[in-house]
Order: sequence, then C-alpha cells, then structure tokens
Amino acid sequence: MDSTSLRPCRGAYEYPTLVGIWRSAVDATHDFLADADRDAIESALAAEYFPQVQLTVAELGGVPVGFAGTNERNLEMLFVDAAVRGNGVGGLLLDNVLAVHGVRRVDVNEQNAQAVAFYRRRGFTVTGRDDYDDAGRPYPVLHMSWSAPH
Repeated sequence: MDSTSLRPCRGAYEYPTLVGIWRSAVDATHDFLADADRDAIESALAAEYFPQVQLTVAELGGVPVGFAGTNERNLEMLFVDAAVRGNGVGGLLLDNVLAVHGVRRVDVNEQNAQAVAFYRRRGFTVTGRDDYDDAGRPYPVLHMSWSAPH
C-alpha cells in the first residue's frame, strides 16, 4: 500500500472532493443524524464551514482520503473516507494538527462513540458537554481538551 502524505488544501476547487470524503465518513459513523440534518450540514460545508478553517488533506497514492480543519487551537473537523478507516489516516491527521497547528480542543458528537474513543486514546479528556450542537440541533456535544504528555 502507498504511504499517506499530508498537504494543505489547494483551494476551493478541492471542496467537492472533501465533501465526498465527509459524506463517506458520516455515512459510516453518524447513524444518529437525521437525514435532513445530514443533508443540511453537507450543503453548508463548502460555502460556510470550509472557508472558516485551515484544511489539511491526507492523500494515499496521490488521492485525497481524509482531511482535518483547524481554527486557532481548535480541531473543527476530522474526517476519513470509510474505505480507508482504521489504516492510520485519522491518527496521522491528528498528530499533525497537534504538532503543527497547536490544536488543544475538539468538540465531538457524544453519539459518535468511535470518535469519542479515538480522541480518548489520543490523550483528550472530556471537559464539558452541551445538549445541542452549535446549530441548536438535538445532538449532544462533548468538549474535549488535550495536554501534551509530561
């Protein structure tokens, strides 16, 4: 298998590819999302969410397979195509944003047990909880923080 490499997003022309990765990842991990909510989020990604973050793209054999979006010290999004989940792409992206972008916080859907476990394994701890997501939808969110190992 080819090795995974990371690079900055090359511009808005890549957004449709990243939306496809998002959809693949969400279909595999976010079974709690109502179809209408998933579609609303998907339709807002390129116009509203992506322009607000610094995007790092993971490529496998030159093909984008995952991405992370950061804003200051917050990890706003990290998604990996379902076809390559479990192959270290998410860990590589997370290690990068911790080291390069100084990420120390992430919000995670409480109902996404796989993501919560992923971040816990990587040293994040729950520091708070909201009953609703940032758009007021009824999906509880865990606020998680990371501190460098001593």
